Amino acid sequence: MHNVLYIHGMGGGGDSRIPGLLAELFLEEPVRIIVRTYSFDPEEGALQIAAWVQELQPSLVIGESLGAIQALRVGGIPHLFVSPSLGAPALLVKLVPVSRFALGRWYLHRRFPVKQGDRQKLFFRPSVLRKYGPHWEKAQEQASRDQAAGLPFFAFFGTMDHYKRSGVVQVGLWESLFGKDSYQEYAGTHFMEEEYVRSLLVPKIREMLGLQK
Repeated sequence: MHNVLYIHGMGGGGDSRIPGLLAELFLEEPVRIIVRTYSFDPEEGALQIAAWVQELQPSLVIGESLGAIQALRVGGIPHLFVSPSLGAPALLVKLVPVSRFALGRWYLHRRFPVKQGDRQKLFFRPSVLRKYGPHWEKAQEQASRDQAAGLPFFAFFGTMDHYKRSGVVQVGLWESLFGKDSYQEYAGTHFMEEEYVRSLLVPKIREMLGLQK
C-alpha cells in the first residue's frame, strides 16, 4: 500500500474536495490518500505534518495552493502540486499591519471565509502572519536539498487561475525554481475541476508511484 499525504490549502481540511475525490478514485488500487487538518500557524503546522510523515512514511506528498509551502518543507519524498501558491507567504506578511487592528482582522475573516466542517481555522494575528516569511525560506532550502538529491517536483496550474492577478500564484517563479519541464497547465481554475483530477492528477500520481493502469 502506498500512502499519499495530501496537504490542503488555506482554510481547507480533512473534508476538502480534491483529496476526497482522489480517495474514491483510488479505492480499488493500492493507494491510500490521507488528508488531515493542520494549524494555520506555519510552524505549528510544520510540526504536525512532520509527525504525520514519521507515522505514515508516505511514498508521495501532494501540496495544494498554500499547502504547497508546507509540502516543500517535507524532505526526502517525491512532490506533486496542485496550484502551488508560492507568492502567498509574501502577501500574508504584507497583511501584518492590517491584522494589528480589530477592524482589519474582521475584514480578513470576511475576505477569507472558512466553510463549516473539518476545516483549518484561520486566525490573522500579526505574530502568526510574520512567520510566513521564514516559513517560505525554510521551504526553499529544503526544496534545494531535495532537488540536489534528485527527487522529483511536478505541478499543475490552471490557465484561468484568478490568483495569478494578485501574484499569489506565479508560474514564472515556479519555473525559475524547478525548471520549464516541471509543470503542466490545464484549461481550468485554481480549484482543479473533477475532469482534470481524473485526466491529469490521477495518472500523474500513478506515474510517480510507479503504478501501471
